[in-house]
Amino acid sequence: MLDQTDFYNPIIAKVFAIQSYSTGTQRDHYVVKYTGKLYSDDSASAYEELHTALTNYQLTPLFRVESGEQVIYLVKEAPKLKIGSPVVNLVLFILTLVSVTISGVLYTYTGSGDTGFLPLVLDLIRHLPDGIPFSISLLAILGAHEFGHYFAGRYHKTLVTLPYFIPFPSSLGTLGAFIQMKQIPRNRNHLLDIGLAGPVAGFIVAVPVLLIGLALSKVGPIPTSFPAGQGFQIEGNSIIYLLLKYITFGKLLPEPATMGGLSPILFWIKYFFTGHPLPLGGVDVMLHPVAWAGWAGILVTSLNLIPAGQLDGGHIFYVLFDQKWAKRILPVIIIILGGLGLIWNGWWLWVVLILFFGRSHAELLDQITPLDNKRKLMGVIALILFFLVFIPVPLILV
Repeated sequence: MLDQTDFYNPIIAKVFAIQSYSTGTQRDHYVVKYTGKLYSDDSASAYEELHTALTNYQLTPLFRVESGEQVIYLVKEAPKLKIGSPVVNLVLFILTLVSVTISGVLYTYTGSGDTGFLPLVLDLIRHLPDGIPFSISLLAILGAHEFGHYFAGRYHKTLVTLPYFIPFPSSLGTLGAFIQMKQIPRNRNHLLDIGLAGPVAGFIVAVPVLLIGLALSKVGPIPTSFPAGQGFQIEGNSIIYLLLKYITFGKLLPEPATMGGLSPILFWIKYFFTGHPLPLGGVDVMLHPVAWAGWAGILVTSLNLIPAGQLDGGHIFYVLFDQKWAKRILPVIIIILGGLGLIWNGWWLWVVLILFFGRSHAELLDQITPLDNKRKLMGVIALILFFLVFIPVPLILV
């Protein structure tokens, strides 16, 4: 009587020198486990060949390295998942467009003078066109980010959903957007492409949006005092943001009235990481709504590039340095963000999110295929980009 391995062994043997094999039990999550060595160093092509050959048997190969040995598991093919109706994506996008447009109106809205609720609502509706430059700019950045992921996933034949935008009544009018991967990526190269495509696409759109917004903005004085109940909001700086302001206005902003006896270098290092001393009485750029959208796009890029867990930066760090180093850096990330949370309490939310969702990393079907040199360079550039766009203190409330 033929054993099931009699069907699979010849297929595996075409690409893999089998040293030993064993069948799985009911407790195991595999059908057959093979130990040995691939004939070719082109493990990606070997995987594709096996994957195609085993499709008729409703099996999926998993390439692994265990105790220094190459291992192939045959597991039952996962049920084919379906992507939901695009109507949901469209409805969420429309709601987000409205929400973000309202937020854009509020950046320039000065009030109608009527204290009634209904007249106020009607007046805001009349001013909706004023919020369109902000909403179009911000959603263009978020859309580029998510469609970067989407098209990279489609290119590598990984099933991904269309973007889901999240409307939310806040200063930005949204909590961002996301896509879902419905399939496990093939290998490290594919995962890096999918993870990196989003931040890069969003950044490419955010920079010209920010430059256009800065060109529409003006430099003005920062008050030294405020009426009771009023205040002032100063956006945080990244190296890229400081550079773009310098290109536009020819000076580092905000420019303080005095540096409090510190040298310019010490002042900027302290201000960059703490938001203090406050530049009251100095000058700063008064951001046009389009500039706010561009700044928010840089912030979104930096948050997504944090090298932790399921964030884009987590995927990139994982494929560059492997799971062992990804686990080692996690406590460092939490400590750094926790420390920054003493200055801007929004980081505490990110600490909680990373503690809950930052411990796991994306699975790969093929863990044998290494990153190629081009992807390694791209990954290093992504880490450099993270340091250039990271904003230690996103908002300072005076």
